[in-house]
Amino acid sequence: MSKPKDSGRKSDGTFAPGNKMGGRTPGSRNKTTLAIEALLDGEHEALTRAAISKALDGDTTALRLCLDRLAPPRKDSPVSFELPPIRSIEDAVEASSALLAAVAAGEVTPHEAGRVMALLSSHKTLVESGELEARLTALEKANGK
Repeated sequence: MSKPKDSGRKSDGTFAPGNKMGGRTPGSRNKTTLAIEALLDGEHEALTRAAISKALDGDTTALRLCLDRLAPPRKDSPVSFELPPIRSIEDAVEASSALLAAVAAGEVTPHEAGRVMALLSSHKTLVESGELEARLTALEKANGK
């Protein structure tokens, strides 16, 4: 299938990178979204009051809408369990062991533990960097630099 040279499309029919001939520019808004926003302009307060009024009158859909806006469902929940302070790599290993023990005891889900373990790994990397910097500084002082 041959395409004209200036079509600005790749062989699969999609627009080529940097092509200004088609599509919206990055960050531009959809025309429908802009039209709806124009219709609602200045009506936000009245619409909000109407939704609250319907919710108070027992309209369960309006009630759900209001509650979802006031207190949206949590996508994440706090995890509470004991971890030792982490000031060294050995402390990070100890904290990792404590986390695995909490999973084994059913105090923390494996999913939660995975996210906490990622935090521990990041913190361990920071601790390692600090320890390496301290060792390098000590070596430089010892060599008279």
